[in-house]
Amino acid sequence: MGLTITRLGHHGDGVADGPVFVPRTLPGEVVEGEVTGDRMAAPRILTPSPERIAAPCPQYKACGGCALQHAREAFVTDWKEGVIRQALAAQGLEAPFHPPHISPKGARRRATFSGRRLKKGALVGFHARASDTVASVPDCLILRPDLTAALPVLEELVIIAGSRKGEMALSLTTSEPGLDLSVTGGKPLDGPLQATLGQWAGANGLARLAWEGEVIAQSAPPAQSFGRARVTPPPGAFLQATAEGQSALQSAVAKAVGDAPRVADLFAGCGTFALPLAERAEVHAVESLRDMLAALDHGWRHASGLKRLTHETRDLFRNPLLPEDLARFDAVVIDPPRAGAEAQAHALAESTVARIAAVSCNPVTFARDAKILLQGGYRLEWVQMIDQFRFSPHVELAAAFAR
Repeated sequence: MGLTITRLGHHGDGVADGPVFVPRTLPGEVVEGEVTGDRMAAPRILTPSPERIAAPCPQYKACGGCALQHAREAFVTDWKEGVIRQALAAQGLEAPFHPPHISPKGARRRATFSGRRLKKGALVGFHARASDTVASVPDCLILRPDLTAALPVLEELVIIAGSRKGEMALSLTTSEPGLDLSVTGGKPLDGPLQATLGQWAGANGLARLAWEGEVIAQSAPPAQSFGRARVTPPPGAFLQATAEGQSALQSAVAKAVGDAPRVADLFAGCGTFALPLAERAEVHAVESLRDMLAALDHGWRHASGLKRLTHETRDLFRNPLLPEDLARFDAVVIDPPRAGAEAQAHALAESTVARIAAVSCNPVTFARDAKILLQGGYRLEWVQMIDQFRFSPHVELAAAFAR
């Protein structure tokens, strides 16, 4: 007798009664297989769902980078919106939804590959599902072609500077002048290795090579465009996964902020939202990492036509902007990490700020913080699901609050 999948969990696994978690299954499917603990690692599909399709990527079974290639796109979109609705409902909240934005295939402009030195050669790719095994991804459907084209080059690097005893993390990002590579886990850097790596980076046309956070070779600043400004993020710094997703989030934030003349951008990073907003408003950017604010400031100073942009280094978890700090702003943008921004939400709830644009990569903490804002007198005007991570269970959103 098989098990029936009743729903998808937040990691994209099918869930049967028990609960039993069954990877790469869909609601309504009947499956059988060996159950270990609460997992059926290798299910046999007895009754497939009408939402099931053949996975388009030949590496899907071996690679752990994707979890939902076996489902129709419309199903995945509805499920991701449902994750947000469920998180809101758990807090007793609901909201209108704007149409979702889905980044196209082949649009991911940054990825962190794993690299391992072998007896003969090297292997670079993504980890297999729930495994330390590295799977090669030469025809990855989610990455930009210039990233996948660089895989043989990264294998060369692992041979030059990798250790047989460890694994390298190779964070590769596209930029306007070329690829930007940040490496951790390689051999300790000494003079001869640095000279070799500098030659290697130049021969392969990298814009920048960083080793354990230290820039060791740069042919051109690996700039990113945020509105009119061009910003060079620190090595390995956060960047929205796709240019299309970044544009969708910037548009949503601009819509939520409206014509507010004075805006605070909290958890500002390198200026993804602050710099485009400075085209029409005075902006104050707050971020805990000084090097990211330095990149933002440099981009603002060298751009034309931007209004006044100030910034401060501040840990908003331990030291949120208080209501008296917020009183000078007409709108706030808040884009916290997965943990959310509970302390800052409480301060906002007590403030007089008229409008809030929220961006989140965790619907659960977003809903928790949204409830705090609504209890403080805000209303949740709308929510939009933004999907920059095709075939994955990762969910992002933008939302607008108003007094």
